Amino acid sequence: MATILIADDAAFMRMKSANLIREMGHEVIEAADGVEAVELFKSARPDAVLMDITMPNKDGMEALREIVALDPSARVAMVTAMGQQQIVMEAIKSGAKDFVVKPFNPDRIQSVLWKLIG
Repeated sequence: MATILIADDAAFMRMKSANLIREMGHEVIEAADGVEAVELFKSARPDAVLMDITMPNKDGMEALREIVALDPSARVAMVTAMGQQQIVMEAIKSGAKDFVVKPFNPDRIQSVLWKLIG
């Protein structure tokens, strides 16, 4: 069992993702914005992070950079809406290991988690 941090400002998306990941047998912690995501990463040291790109207070790109600065081996996958390919490429260059496009299907989440945590 791994601990997965879900960072998304949409409560519905956090709930949907969390339920799916719990069904896979993992523990879930949740953040509603990038500030909270960085703080939870520092305190909980999750095995992997699913990070929405567009969030208030601190967007996913800023949070990604801070998390990678704290732990260069952090396993982060970005969650993005259709049409954000340029941002996804920037995220990969900034240390993200993979990405998921919303609306996602359960198989894609499972394959991303498998890639991140084995």
